[in-house]
Amino acid sequence: MQENDNLSEIKTEDQVIIDNKELSFFEALIPVVILMAMLAYNIFLVEDQEWLGAYTNQIILVLGGAVAAIVGFFNKVSLSVMLKEIWENLRSVFVPIMILFLVGALAGTWLVSGVIPAMVYYGLQVLSPEIFLPASVIIAAVISIATGSSWTTSATVGIALVGIGTALGINPGMIAGAVISGAYFGDKMSPLSDTTNLAPAMAGTDLFTHIKYMAITTVPTIIITLIVFGIISFNIDTTGSADISNLLASIDHTFNISPWLFLVPVGVVTLILLKTKPLLALASGIILAIIFAFVFQGNILEGLSESKFTAITNSILTDTAIVTDNPKLNDLFSSGGMNGMLWTIYLIICAMIFGGIMDGIGALSRITKALLSIATSIFGLFASTVLSCLGLNLIASDQYLAIVIPGKMFKQAYEDKGLAPENLSRTLEDSGTVTSVLIPWNTCGAYQSGVLGVGVGEYIGYAIFNYLSPFTTLLFAALNLKIKMLKAK
Repeated sequence: MQENDNLSEIKTEDQVIIDNKELSFFEALIPVVILMAMLAYNIFLVEDQEWLGAYTNQIILVLGGAVAAIVGFFNKVSLSVMLKEIWENLRSVFVPIMILFLVGALAGTWLVSGVIPAMVYYGLQVLSPEIFLPASVIIAAVISIATGSSWTTSATVGIALVGIGTALGINPGMIAGAVISGAYFGDKMSPLSDTTNLAPAMAGTDLFTHIKYMAITTVPTIIITLIVFGIISFNIDTTGSADISNLLASIDHTFNISPWLFLVPVGVVTLILLKTKPLLALASGIILAIIFAFVFQGNILEGLSESKFTAITNSILTDTAIVTDNPKLNDLFSSGGMNGMLWTIYLIICAMIFGGIMDGIGALSRITKALLSIATSIFGLFASTVLSCLGLNLIASDQYLAIVIPGKMFKQAYEDKGLAPENLSRTLEDSGTVTSVLIPWNTCGAYQSGVLGVGVGEYIGYAIFNYLSPFTTLLFAALNLKIKMLKAK
């Protein structure tokens, strides 16, 4: 794999798929069935979805892991093997967890420095409701192609777009769906993306062959996405120009708004384009925002605390709320800092525990092999790959494993069917990369909902590009469109 400085330090040679001949397919499914049953009970039958308290989803994942461990003990898997896999999983998400902490600090410091209010202020004047959603898709796509990271896109322009759209009266779920659709299109098509490098490495093809072949299914899907969001934009009720004038006046009265504030996000994006590590780029954005807060928003800092330094510290670590004379802006101009990211971080940790135990007992391998065994036709092989990626995003809670495991398992089967390796690499991305964000306990779903402040349940219906992509790749396979075969020797 051509390694880059995005969000994963994953190396394909480090991924060992554990096979357990003692474990049957039905035994491998026991933890999955119990996990899904508990999650379904909490979602559909518990009114506030806090069946076991504020951290219900986290507890359910740990309980699912405990069930998997019991299944493992009955099938001669030692505790040390399971703990080793848990540790490997946790180690793989160390960088994303650090990024989440920095994103929390970034949101707080960008708020008190006036960066986010400035983005909202100028954005309200440029982005009209009639074009807002398709424009959000395009903006997120451009930034994501340039940076190679859907996560960085959401943490920068994504936050601003949610703020602007919310001020316009647009449903936050729609906005988040548009941002995520554009961000994952860019993530798939960018040669800087880690998943875009990982998929061809697993399938046995080269990066640019993979990107060119992937465009066959990805471009039609993003076009459909833009058309749908265009239709939605023309048919939604918004607050109207009169209310926007009131919002602009309120922002201008509360903050010292200046175009100079855009130097902070521009600086962060520039560092990322220069291939600076995300941790360093985000940390630089926090430091710049602190400086700009003292220069531009001294009154804000004095109003938040007796000491300006205390106000800055609080914006980094904990809750910050700036009250304006317009109630519609008060929820928008609030941040939880690093503390606000803890729920998401705990969810990722618990998901890695469950996924690590499932991998350690050999359940992931057993389930994938069962799917591979039913692939008797070319379409069946594509369908099995898609189901395998979707299943691993659900069970392992990590998009990288949803690419690595099916990639290793299905590679020979594609060769046996005479299919060129780019068929596999494209299918891995069309179903593994993009669907991870649709699952609340997957690292991607947890991250995006935490950063954008919009729950997966709110945006899942509007993440059009993400849920259309697997159907597009299956449609092309069913119609035998652009299915490249190996050249005969």
